[in-house]
Amino acid sequence: MHYDASSPEDYIGQIPKERQDTLKKLRQVINNNLPDGFEEGMIYKMIGYYVPHSVYAEGYHCDPKTPLPFMSFASQKNSVNLYHSGIYAKKELYDWFVGEFPKHSSRKLDMGKSCVRFKHLDDIPFELIGELTRKMICEEWIEIYESAIKKV
Repeated sequence: MHYDASSPEDYIGQIPKERQDTLKKLRQVINNNLPDGFEEGMIYKMIGYYVPHSVYAEGYHCDPKTPLPFMSFASQKNSVNLYHSGIYAKKELYDWFVGEFPKHSSRKLDMGKSCVRFKHLDDIPFELIGELTRKMICEEWIEIYESAIKKV
């Protein structure tokens, strides 16, 4: 599901009422743990966290006008999805997250390359998401990103 929102508050205001408190809490957890250098805003019609042009002027190689994406979340039809580029780009972070998830949730991990889907909103592991958010600083993300695009 896509929402035409101009801000994170606007986005949360447009999603179904029964999900709003969950997304507000998810947003608060991420903002409380977000390392310096990243910014919050709307990116790809989701609430996103990215490296702004003031920190990384080159922007995203696919569209240099777009700041370098890092993580985001969205309310989809059947789930709330968390997207974290670091999980996809750094195997150690992926392994850590997969290993920690069962300690924080009674549900089976539903995960794609960089997407974690939460179909049961009452079982979102907010503490784990806070830890994940802190695990990669802005400078490390830029380094990983640059080393990946230079291979392309």
